Amino acid sequence: MEYNKLVRDNIPKLITERGKKCTYHIADDREYNLKLREKLVEEAQEFLDNPSEEEFADVLEVLDAIKGHMRLSGHKMGMKAYVNGRFDKRIILEKVLENE
Repeated sequence: MEYNKLVRDNIPKLITERGKKCTYHIADDREYNLKLREKLVEEAQEFLDNPSEEEFADVLEVLDAIKGHMRLSGHKMGMKAYVNGRFDKRIILEKVLENE
């Protein structure tokens, strides 16, 4: 079976421990960036289909990898939350009215 997708670091080892063989390669920066985005969509869809702690953990793991790959600073992300707020108040924006 072919996958051509980003997997967790221990997956090749776990496959061989189960008596199977697999092939894999190490992504360069460009491919890694693409595969991280694909993995985020995959894991987010799995969470939407099955909103569980396990699926949520997968989404967070991918986001953490993206944060590291993009070298995002906690300070910059904290500033956005400071300026725009978070999502704690559960505000649903319905529409923005034009000035009269």
